[in-house]
Amino acid sequence: MATTAESAAPVLLAHNPATGAELGSVPRTAPESIDEVVGAVAKVQPLWALLRVSDRARYMRRMAQAVIDEFDELASLLVAEQGRPRAEVAALELLAAIDALRWIAEDGAAVLGGRRVPASRSLAIAKRGRIAFEPFGVVGVIGAGSAPFAQPLGQIAGALLAGNGVAFKPAARACLAGERIGRVLARAGLPEGLVRIVHGGAEAGIALAESPVDKILFTGSPAVGRAVARACVSREKEVTVELGGKDAMLVLADAHLPRAVAGALWAGCAGAGQSRGAVERIYVARELYEPFLAALVRGARGMTVGDPADDRVQVGPLASPRRLAHVRELVEEAVQEGARLHCGGPARPAGAAGSFYAPAVLTGVSASMRIAREPVDGPVLAVFPVDTEEQAIAAANDSDYGLGASVWTADRYRGTRIARELHAGMVWLNDHLPGPTVSRGPWGAAAGGGLGRTLGQAGLRACAQEKLITWDPPSLRGLWWGPYDDLAVRGARAVARLRSERESDRERAWRSGAVPVARLLARAFGRGVPGS
Repeated sequence: MATTAESAAPVLLAHNPATGAELGSVPRTAPESIDEVVGAVAKVQPLWALLRVSDRARYMRRMAQAVIDEFDELASLLVAEQGRPRAEVAALELLAAIDALRWIAEDGAAVLGGRRVPASRSLAIAKRGRIAFEPFGVVGVIGAGSAPFAQPLGQIAGALLAGNGVAFKPAARACLAGERIGRVLARAGLPEGLVRIVHGGAEAGIALAESPVDKILFTGSPAVGRAVARACVSREKEVTVELGGKDAMLVLADAHLPRAVAGALWAGCAGAGQSRGAVERIYVARELYEPFLAALVRGARGMTVGDPADDRVQVGPLASPRRLAHVRELVEEAVQEGARLHCGGPARPAGAAGSFYAPAVLTGVSASMRIAREPVDGPVLAVFPVDTEEQAIAAANDSDYGLGASVWTADRYRGTRIARELHAGMVWLNDHLPGPTVSRGPWGAAAGGGLGRTLGQAGLRACAQEKLITWDPPSLRGLWWGPYDDLAVRGARAVARLRSERESDRERAWRSGAVPVARLLARAFGRGVPGS
């Protein structure tokens, strides 16, 4: 969270976390002016909402094309501002954004299109129902520094497709990425003022939640996310919150060892271990534990740490000295309490001035240690041997953060069964962290890691309000409008018995209830005598 002095500064400065070099700045938005920003978006939004969903989708295609046209520039910016390798940025941010935007443009209209819903013929004769999806109004999107481009851009696109305007607050350490998202939207030709960007730290995010926005989509730290959620709930507005995870990886005895090791290193060290959904806990079947651990340590030691401007670097810096100190504290505390550190720790790559931490592998971690309970936000992998499948599932579920998990096995059906027992919003078989690249799937946590879902069909529908619209013929009286009398009671009893599973009940309904039901129908058509 920003200090008081930082919050009062007129601009946000962006720095390269690998070198400390200043990259640029953006004007900081005063929290007290955010209501005015939201009000300005609200004036433009109704005209946008008048467009058909298919017409709005054209803008998403243009947004995807803008990302393609600026691919190299965007990659260079994200490498510098995030301290992430170029290949990782290309895969997890740029290609993921293009795919998500294309999917929203091509299939989003069908997801948000109206659909018929059948009416109960027990309660209505000729009623027809239809679900329509309508915009909330103005949606606030609050992004995370660890997911600076694809995720917020996908959320903004989903909100726009549903007919909303957007007020977007990028993470403070991703302010330049946020500005480039604004440029992508401008190149797509969106109406001026439909999306407004506000900059600041946690105070700006909370102010946005307290503003007249109609819904908030939040991705970020648990402390700020819970404050945002409280602000929304107290004002009776909808909120979707993703607070990060403490992701577990279950390696079964029949897992393909080289793939599982490579997957653990990829998912544990992507974004220097700061990515949403990074692996932190690995539970390995006892018979595979020793070879898996040896290969994992060997692979971790072989990963190049340094400035990701060098394409050979696989692990860049942590976001800040404060984060480095936190990761170091958690690891050192675990070692003091009996854990063993096989490799990794603070690093000083030649020619780099950032906060670097080499991939670490720990064993002997107990479930009560802080490093087993708290999100680490660094490339730290704790490995545990397990004797049974049930033990692995119970250990993986013993967490307050249920974002993602993975199961590594040659048996698809066994993996699927285990996946259903894991308390996680997403479970991947023989992979981890593919969520941002599966644009048609939802992203979000199970209980404890957040509220609701973003992205995918669920994310699109979460940006709209479902409205039921029904139609009845104008001359037809309601079947159960009354008057309330013995005829209505006998007719209701007959209809209930006609729905029975027992054939004897249905036969009795036809014998004793045909006349009351016929009279009720005559009454509805205006041919019966009230009370007859």
